[in-house]
Amino acid sequence: MNDRQRLKDILLEKSYRKGTFTLTSGKTSDFYIDGKQTTLSAEGAYLCGKLLFELLQKSDTPIHAVGGMTLGADPLVTAVSIASYLADKPIPAFIVRKEAKGHGTGNYIEGLKNMEKGCTVALLEDVVTTGGTLLKVIERVEDAGFKVGLVATLVERQEGGTEVLKEAGYTLESLFTREELLS
Repeated sequence: MNDRQRLKDILLEKSYRKGTFTLTSGKTSDFYIDGKQTTLSAEGAYLCGKLLFELLQKSDTPIHAVGGMTLGADPLVTAVSIASYLADKPIPAFIVRKEAKGHGTGNYIEGLKNMEKGCTVALLEDVVTTGGTLLKVIERVEDAGFKVGLVATLVERQEGGTEVLKEAGYTLESLFTREELLS
Protein backbone atom coordinates (compact mmCIF):
# COMPACT_ATOMS: atom_id res chain seq x y z
CA MET A 1 0.00 0.00 0.00
CA ASN A 2 1.39 3.43 -0.88
CA ASP A 3 1.58 6.37 1.54
CA ARG A 4 -1.35 8.25 -0.03
CA GLN A 5 -3.66 5.23 0.23
CA ARG A 6 -2.59 4.61 3.82
CA LEU A 7 -3.29 8.27 4.72
CA LYS A 8 -6.71 7.98 3.08
CA ASP A 9 -7.44 4.89 5.19
CA ILE A 10 -6.39 6.71 8.38
CA LEU A 11 -8.50 9.78 7.51
CA LEU A 12 -11.55 7.58 6.95
CA GLU A 13 -10.92 5.59 10.14
CA LYS A 14 -10.05 8.44 12.51
CA SER A 15 -11.40 11.69 11.02
CA TYR A 16 -14.53 10.99 8.96
CA ARG A 17 -17.88 11.03 10.77
CA LYS A 18 -21.49 10.85 9.55
CA GLY A 19 -24.23 12.80 11.27
CA THR A 20 -25.42 16.40 11.39
CA PHE A 21 -22.68 18.96 11.98
CA THR A 22 -22.31 22.74 11.92
CA LEU A 23 -19.07 23.70 10.19
CA THR A 24 -16.81 26.70 10.88
CA SER A 25 -18.41 28.36 7.86
CA GLY A 26 -21.82 28.12 9.57
CA LYS A 27 -23.03 25.60 6.99
CA THR A 28 -24.72 22.38 8.10
CA SER A 29 -23.34 19.11 6.75
CA ASP A 30 -24.24 15.42 6.93
CA PHE A 31 -20.59 14.52 7.43
CA TYR A 32 -17.58 15.95 9.25
CA ILE A 33 -13.87 15.52 8.76
CA ASP A 34 -11.98 16.18 11.99
CA GLY A 35 -8.49 16.33 10.53
CA LYS A 36 -6.86 16.69 13.95
CA GLN A 37 -7.76 13.09 14.79
CA THR A 38 -5.44 12.05 11.96
CA THR A 39 -2.77 14.75 12.25
CA LEU A 40 -2.35 14.13 15.98
CA SER A 41 -1.75 10.40 15.51
CA ALA A 42 1.87 9.34 15.01
CA GLU A 43 1.40 7.61 11.66
CA GLY A 44 -1.08 10.20 10.40
CA ALA A 45 1.24 13.08 11.28
CA TYR A 46 4.17 11.35 9.61
CA LEU A 47 2.23 10.71 6.39
CA CYS A 48 0.71 14.21 6.30
CA GLY A 49 4.14 15.75 6.79
CA LYS A 50 5.77 13.58 4.16
CA LEU A 51 3.06 14.00 1.51
CA LEU A 52 2.60 17.74 2.05
CA PHE A 53 6.37 18.28 1.98
CA GLU A 54 6.47 16.40 -1.35
CA LEU A 55 3.68 18.69 -2.60
CA LEU A 56 5.70 21.77 -1.55
CA GLN A 57 8.75 20.42 -3.37
CA LYS A 58 6.75 20.20 -6.63
CA SER A 59 5.78 23.87 -6.41
CA ASP A 60 7.19 26.19 -9.10
CA THR A 61 7.68 28.76 -6.33
CA PRO A 62 10.41 28.03 -3.74
CA ILE A 63 8.84 27.87 -0.28
CA HIS A 64 10.83 29.23 2.68
CA ALA A 65 8.38 28.62 5.55
CA VAL A 66 5.13 26.77 6.17
CA GLY A 67 2.29 27.92 8.39
CA GLY A 68 -1.42 28.14 9.03
CA MET A 69 -4.18 29.11 11.43
CA THR A 70 -4.12 27.59 14.88
CA LEU A 71 -5.42 24.95 15.76
CA GLY A 72 -6.08 22.87 12.65
CA ALA A 73 -2.78 23.70 11.00
CA ASP A 74 -0.55 23.36 14.08
CA PRO A 75 0.22 19.63 13.76
CA LEU A 76 0.38 19.89 9.95
CA VAL A 77 3.00 22.64 9.82
CA THR A 78 5.05 20.89 12.49
CA ALA A 79 4.90 17.59 10.59
CA VAL A 80 5.94 19.26 7.32
CA SER A 81 8.80 21.09 9.02
CA ILE A 82 10.06 17.81 10.54
CA ALA A 83 9.71 16.00 7.18
CA SER A 84 11.70 18.79 5.50
CA TYR A 85 14.45 18.47 8.11
CA LEU A 86 14.63 14.70 7.66
CA ALA A 87 14.97 15.27 3.89
CA ASP A 88 17.88 17.68 4.59
CA LYS A 89 15.84 20.60 3.19
CA PRO A 90 14.67 22.31 6.40
CA ILE A 91 11.64 24.59 6.19
CA PRO A 92 10.63 26.39 9.41
CA ALA A 93 7.04 26.38 10.62
CA PHE A 94 4.91 29.25 11.90
CA ILE A 95 1.45 29.54 13.43
CA VAL A 96 -1.11 32.29 12.89
CA ARG A 97 -3.21 33.11 15.95
CA LYS A 98 -6.94 33.78 15.71
CA GLU A 99 -6.44 36.85 17.91
CA ALA A 100 -3.30 38.84 18.62
CA LYS A 101 -1.53 37.69 21.76
CA GLY A 102 -2.81 39.79 24.67
CA HIS A 103 0.54 39.90 26.45
CA GLY A 104 4.25 39.74 25.70
CA THR A 105 4.94 40.54 22.05
CA GLY A 106 1.28 40.80 21.03
CA ASN A 107 2.03 38.83 17.85
CA TYR A 108 -0.53 37.33 15.48
CA ILE A 109 2.23 35.12 14.08
CA GLU A 110 4.43 32.80 16.14
CA GLY A 111 7.75 31.59 14.73
CA LEU A 112 8.85 34.87 13.12
CA LYS A 113 12.44 34.51 14.36
CA ASN A 114 12.82 31.45 12.11
CA MET A 115 11.76 33.30 8.94
CA GLU A 116 13.36 35.92 6.72
CA LYS A 117 11.23 39.04 6.37
CA GLY A 118 9.44 39.02 3.02
CA CYS A 119 10.04 35.33 2.29
CA THR A 120 7.60 33.16 0.36
CA VAL A 121 5.47 30.85 2.47
CA ALA A 122 3.03 27.97 2.07
CA LEU A 123 -0.20 28.03 4.04
CA LEU A 124 -1.80 24.78 5.19
CA GLU A 125 -5.21 23.82 6.53
CA ASP A 126 -6.51 20.38 7.50
CA VAL A 127 -9.92 20.75 5.81
CA VAL A 128 -11.19 23.50 3.48
CA THR A 129 -14.90 24.17 2.99
CA THR A 130 -15.52 27.79 1.92
CA GLY A 131 -11.94 29.07 2.10
CA GLY A 132 -12.84 31.74 4.67
CA THR A 133 -10.23 30.71 7.24
CA LEU A 134 -7.49 30.64 4.62
CA LEU A 135 -8.45 34.12 3.37
CA LYS A 136 -8.00 35.44 6.94
CA VAL A 137 -4.63 33.72 7.23
CA ILE A 138 -3.51 35.05 3.83
CA GLU A 139 -4.44 38.59 4.88
CA ARG A 140 -2.54 38.37 8.18
CA VAL A 141 0.52 36.79 6.60
CA GLU A 142 0.66 39.32 3.76
CA ASP A 143 0.05 42.21 6.20
CA ALA A 144 3.12 40.95 8.08
CA GLY A 145 5.18 41.33 4.89
CA PHE A 146 5.33 37.74 3.61
CA LYS A 147 4.40 36.40 0.17
CA VAL A 148 2.02 33.46 -0.16
CA GLY A 149 3.40 31.05 -2.75
CA LEU A 150 1.23 28.00 -2.09
CA VAL A 151 -2.03 27.16 -0.32
CA ALA A 152 -2.71 23.50 0.47
CA THR A 153 -5.04 21.26 2.46
CA LEU A 154 -5.45 17.63 3.41
CA VAL A 155 -9.10 17.57 2.29
CA GLU A 156 -10.97 19.95 0.00
CA ARG A 157 -14.69 19.46 0.72
CA GLN A 158 -15.63 20.80 -2.75
CA GLU A 159 -18.03 23.37 -1.31
CA GLY A 160 -16.64 26.55 -2.85
CA GLY A 161 -13.24 26.94 -1.17
CA THR A 162 -11.21 26.38 -4.32
CA GLU A 163 -13.28 28.92 -6.23
CA VAL A 164 -13.16 31.57 -3.47
CA LEU A 165 -9.39 31.28 -3.24
CA LYS A 166 -9.04 31.37 -7.03
CA GLU A 167 -11.07 34.62 -7.14
CA ALA A 168 -8.61 36.05 -4.60
CA GLY A 169 -5.67 34.99 -6.81
CA TYR A 170 -4.59 31.77 -5.09
CA THR A 171 -4.62 28.15 -6.26
CA LEU A 172 -5.63 25.57 -3.65
CA GLU A 173 -3.74 22.27 -3.76
CA SER A 174 -5.18 19.28 -1.90
CA LEU A 175 -4.04 15.80 -1.00
CA PHE A 176 -7.67 14.67 -1.34
CA THR A 177 -10.91 16.13 -2.59
CA ARG A 178 -14.10 15.01 -0.86
CA GLU A 179 -14.84 12.88 -3.92
CA GLU A 180 -11.41 11.18 -3.80
CA LEU A 181 -11.63 10.58 -0.06
CA LEU A 182 -15.12 9.10 -0.09
CA SER A 183 -14.78 6.99 -3.25
